[in-house]
Amino acid sequence: MRTHSSSVVAVKAARALEALLDREYPTVEEYVRALERNASTLRLANPSHASLQTTQRAIVAAVEEADPETVDEAKDATRAAIDDVVDTVENAKVAAAENLAALLEDGMTLLTHDYSTTVLSAIELAVGDGARFDVYVTEARPRHLGRKTARVLATVEGVSPTLIVDGASGHYLPECDEVLVGMDCIVGDTLYNRVGTYPLAATATDAGVPVTVSGSSAKIVGSAFVFENDFRSPSEVIREPPEGFEVANPAYDATPTRLLDRIVTDEGVEEP
Repeated sequence: MRTHSSSVVAVKAARALEALLDREYPTVEEYVRALERNASTLRLANPSHASLQTTQRAIVAAVEEADPETVDEAKDATRAAIDDVVDTVENAKVAAAENLAALLEDGMTLLTHDYSTTVLSAIELAVGDGARFDVYVTEARPRHLGRKTARVLATVEGVSPTLIVDGASGHYLPECDEVLVGMDCIVGDTLYNRVGTYPLAATATDAGVPVTVSGSSAKIVGSAFVFENDFRSPSEVIREPPEGFEVANPAYDATPTRLLDRIVTDEGVEEP
């Protein structure tokens, strides 16, 4: 979860349930209980991970709705549900990237934050159609996932990436045509994404640079979903033990959707 996009985590978690298919269970009821227990454990790994929550619940619900009479039937239903969920996640990500790529114009200077496979795929698709880009990439401290983004973009012919520290985004935004970020989830009128997204979106709005967020429509959830931030180890921020002060290391921040110009998903383009 600390080094991969949310869609990748959702797929890996779904595939993790396949381990149950190799185990023996005396009754259907015991198998279903094991499935529910493992899915619940995976969901608890990050209660605020929208894709993880929805995909795990969908798998369990599909098996229960199948009302299997034997353990083998329950396993077959699980296998089919996992494949359906994975296909849905991966196809949605591809469609969202295609919709975003269609909005990118040759010669644009872009700025992206953190590591989003949807944003990366969109840039690669646009380059495949002949576009060329200069891309500023924030480091996304303290995990420095922006370095991973920069390394990927450096392998794409037609893209000139420049890695910058998070605090330098305001310096380079006047040169940019668009800010592109992924999403962990959107709940109501709030985008939750990697920490640093909020100040970036606010600064971009002040600088008159459009902000576009892209991801699967499954990440747009109802107000009943309660987002809980993940506060990580202080050791990610400072190596030596802090003496006389506290260290706060939130993983995500909340960006009002009024600061966004476009939300691009597999279902199309929406203006908040």
